[in-house]
Amino acid sequence: MATTGADAPRTSYRTQILSKPQLLAFLLPQFHRIPENDQWWGEGFTEWTNVRKARPRFSGHRQPRVPLDDHYYDLSDPRTQDWQADLAKAHGLDGFCYYHYWFQGRQLLERPLDSILRRGAPDFPFCLAWANEPWTRVWDGGDRHVLMPQSYGGRSHWEAHFRYLEKAFRDPRYIRVDDCPVILIYRSASIDQCEEMLDCWRNLAVRSGFAGLHVVSMLTVFGRDARSELFDAYVEFEPFYTQAHLPAHLRISEKLANAASRLCWKYFGRGPYAPRSRDYRSMWREIARRPRPSRHYPGAFVDWDNTPRRQLHTSLVMRNVDVVTFRNGFSRLYERASRAGTRFIFINAWNEWAEGTYLEPDEDLGTAYLDAISAVVGGTAG
Repeated sequence: MATTGADAPRTSYRTQILSKPQLLAFLLPQFHRIPENDQWWGEGFTEWTNVRKARPRFSGHRQPRVPLDDHYYDLSDPRTQDWQADLAKAHGLDGFCYYHYWFQGRQLLERPLDSILRRGAPDFPFCLAWANEPWTRVWDGGDRHVLMPQSYGGRSHWEAHFRYLEKAFRDPRYIRVDDCPVILIYRSASIDQCEEMLDCWRNLAVRSGFAGLHVVSMLTVFGRDARSELFDAYVEFEPFYTQAHLPAHLRISEKLANAASRLCWKYFGRGPYAPRSRDYRSMWREIARRPRPSRHYPGAFVDWDNTPRRQLHTSLVMRNVDVVTFRNGFSRLYERASRAGTRFIFINAWNEWAEGTYLEPDEDLGTAYLDAISAVVGGTAG
């Protein structure tokens, strides 16, 4: 299994750099119409539907988020795909990690990836993250109000899934580690026969001429898959990995802040911020300084506010968000990852507009977050 080096003791940055990590941003394909979303959410639904209907819910709440120049794009349009890749490349990113949806043979939101494979463009590296959770009416991947259940079948289903993935794996732009295509799994712990499925996939990969597969389990709100021998690496999906691993003093301070906010909402009908929030500065301090096991790929995040998708009292909103905090935290994270020889940093996200975490330019801040990344990695600002 391929591994990454552990964080080295802090010495001179210039003398300790081993290699620059590749910056990969998660990319959500739900910006084009599909029949299922028309049926479940209404005619013409895309992610922009939620984004447009958002409203500010408390003083200083930055909603709705409006894309720069009202660029409410259609991701099935090749011009959009090319624009995204050009913008990312110009600001120092190294690739996209597209979410992939597969439900025992049935696919959703596959058109953008199929277009990219068919056209052979844009010329920008990519890999896939299998978002293997059920689709629900409350946008939380839970078990209630299920719209599209997730099941995994047996060997014939695993083989069919691999044959579809193989089309992407063979693309010269596909990201590999030691000639092993990289594949992320969002909720690997929910796959009871994960060992058998991955053995099947790895054997098929070798028979197809690859050295194997580089399988990465994602560390999310759903916890850690303890079957570490099955995976080549884990990725810390932010901000949720850090939220689950806050030190005791920060857990206490967050509980007190949220309790005070909830009391304000209960008795006064308003509060200084959302009923459930996290301090952006504290989150980034922890991300930037936390030691990492050797097989962990660090994560970064831009912001978080999923009020466009959910009710205010069930949403999570970051407070004290600013670009300077992002730039400083990301700079420290990038420096440590470079000294450790870490292969990848995964950024949440390129275009999660309805969750408030996106690098694409908006009307308020333009390309500020992209410019921050560019300043850190030495990319050419577009």
